[in-house]
Amino acid sequence: MPVKGRIIVSEKFCKGCELCVNACPQKSLHLALDRITPRGYHPAEVLQERCTGCGSCAVVCPEAAITVYRQVVQRAESELLIAA
Repeated sequence: MPVKGRIIVSEKFCKGCELCVNACPQKSLHLALDRITPRGYHPAEVLQERCTGCGSCAVVCPEAAITVYRQVVQRAESELLIAA
C-alpha cells in the first residue's frame, strides 16, 4: 500500500535550491517561476495530487523548509489477524 500524506513548503525558508525537486521520486515538486519570495527566491511548489508524503524532499532540504504530514491508515481487524 503506498504512503498517504502531503507536504507544505515554507516560502519563508525556501531558497529555491531544487534539491527537493531532484529528490522527489513522484516528480511532484517544481519551482514556482511565477512567484518570488520576500528573500528573492523562486519557491518550491508541490502538486498535492502526485505527492505520497514519502519525505524524501524534507530529508534533503538544507533549510528545513518542508513539513511532511502523513495519514494514519487504519487496517481492518481481519487484515491484522491474517498477518499474525
